[in-house]
Amino acid sequence: MAEFAKREIDPIDNKILRALQEDGRITVQALSERVGISPSPCLRRVRQLEEAGIISGYGASIDPKAVGLPVSVFISIKLEQQRAQNLDDFGAAISRWPEVMDCYLMTGKFDFLMRVVCADLEAYETFLRKRLTQLDGVASIESSFSLGAVKSSRVLPI
Repeated sequence: MAEFAKREIDPIDNKILRALQEDGRITVQALSERVGISPSPCLRRVRQLEEAGIISGYGASIDPKAVGLPVSVFISIKLEQQRAQNLDDFGAAISRWPEVMDCYLMTGKFDFLMRVVCADLEAYETFLRKRLTQLDGVASIESSFSLGAVKSSRVLPI
């Protein structure tokens, strides 16, 4: 987990964060006009938010279907044992797999919930057989295929 530098977030910072979530390529000039401050203090605030770890990076949103990855699978995984080392080993293994888009340590019936993208059912079967089922300590795997996204967002409600 990232360490955050101590920094209070004020209403101007919130406006900056909202604007950058909507358009990470916005110019400093346009951003400053949008939030109501001049460009120099605006840029200074953006850099402070980056240094504090509040802004953790920038990236493009890419349509998975457009790049040949139309299948999303949600996978619930239960480990044989929930010792810290088992959890860490599982996390280290799956973090190297590019198909895994998200993975969360969970409470409840399963230990992990992950979302995987792939080209088709055959590609998912290959992922399942050659990667996921090869991990030591996995007790059960339950896959659910997405029929379509009702809502998908990376924009936080700030």
